[in-house]
Parts: sequence; structure tokens; C-alpha cells
Amino acid sequence: MIELNSISKSFEGKEVLTSISAIFENGKTNLIIGQSGSGKTVLMKCIVGLLMPDKGKVLYDGRNFLAMGKKEKKTLRREMGMIFQSAALFDSLTVLENVMFPLDMFSSDTLRGRTRRAKFCLDRVNLSDAQNKYPGEISGGMQKRVAIARAIALNPQYLFCDEPNSGLDPKTSLVIDDLIHSITAEYNMTTIINTHDMNSVMGIGENIIFIYKGTKEWQGCKDDIFTSENRKLNDFIFASDLFKKVKEVEIQNIEG
Repeated sequence: MIELNSISKSFEGKEVLTSISAIFENGKTNLIIGQSGSGKTVLMKCIVGLLMPDKGKVLYDGRNFLAMGKKEKKTLRREMGMIFQSAALFDSLTVLENVMFPLDMFSSDTLRGRTRRAKFCLDRVNLSDAQNKYPGEISGGMQKRVAIARAIALNPQYLFCDEPNSGLDPKTSLVIDDLIHSITAEYNMTTIINTHDMNSVMGIGENIIFIYKGTKEWQGCKDDIFTSENRKLNDFIFASDLFKKVKEVEIQNIEG
């Protein structure tokens, strides 16, 4: 579990985050959503330590990350997995070598053991047949799956995903969503996903934080969205006619 207590952050005197408190639960897909410029990316960076908040606490299972020394932070970061907006793979390394990279950096296991673990992770994302290919030889969706395999190689307790569906077609996005969701439940990880993909929100949004102009405007699950009376959330979620129709149908089902 990750808990935020009154996180605030300013840049050059302008407050970007204002006293945000939230709980991200184990074994669930926790989503941070909001318009561009709402502060969700800054919030994610504060959680993982890329930015230092001006005020507040970030607690990893009760451990105050912001109060840790360099050695403690380094140890905690080994418990984190990251999936970036771009897959961020090494072009000169094969798929297998990319997944082995964090293992080679941080694992004390034998080469045989590290290789076995990397192959297991590739099998988990259904890419065993691509282990000897290079990133440029596989599709964008496959690259994202390699990134997921690499992110779970060290068996992290915490998984962070920054716009994991960016640049993917809708069908492939569903595959990535389902994969992240199933891995989260399987390993009981605390997964936080920064996204503006409404299909992801409606598909795997088990715990959703809606950020509006730097403040936490709403929190709930995907089912709560259809009965929410929060105008700012509704304007964001149901901006398209398609999602307006979906909400109308859901409300009719609830009332009926």
C-alpha cells in the first residue's frame, strides 16, 4: 500500500499540487486521471521520488520515503517496477537481454538463474518466441509487453505505469490493460497507472483518483463514475457522445 498525506508542490511560486491525500491499495489497479496540465504527472514523479514535494508524506507500507537517506531510498527503489510512456527499451539489446538488464544490475543470482527468471517473465507476457529479436523487429504492442516483463523481473512490490497505452491502437491497449491488471492481482502489487485513456478507466479502474487543477477532486471505482454527481468529473469522463450514451445505459440498468 502507498499512502499520500497532504502532498503539495510548487514551481517558481505557482502551486501545482495542493494538499493531496490518497491511498493506493495492494492487488488493485490504482489510476490517476485528469486533463493535461492537471498535475497528475507531477504527482506520479513525487510518489516515485523524481520530484521532492514541498510538503507532505509518501508512505510505502508505512515507510516514509521522503524522510529516507540515500541508502534506504536505493533499497526501496529495488522494490519498484516502472513502465514508461515509451517502452524505453535498449535498441542494441535483444528482447531477452532487455528483460535481463535489471537482473544483471541488481540481482545476486547466477547467470543461469537470471536467465531463467527473464525467460519466465517473457513467458508470462506471451513473448517467449521473441526473446532473440531486437526491439526494432517487433511491434509497439510487443515492445510494451517486453517493458512489462522487464518491470516485473525483480518481482517488485510496487508497479508504476506512465501512460502505458500511449501510441497503441484500441485493441492492443486492451491487451496491455488486461495484462497489467492480471499481473497486479497475481503478485498482489500496488500498481499506480497515470492515464487519460477512458477505456482503461472503464475497464480496469478499481481505485481512481481524479486530479483537477492540482487538487484531488474525486476518488472511487469505475462503477461509482456512473452515479457520480461531480460535474468536473462528468465533464472529463463523458466529454464524448459515446461515453454519454454508455452512462445513460448504465443508469437505466441501475434504475431498472
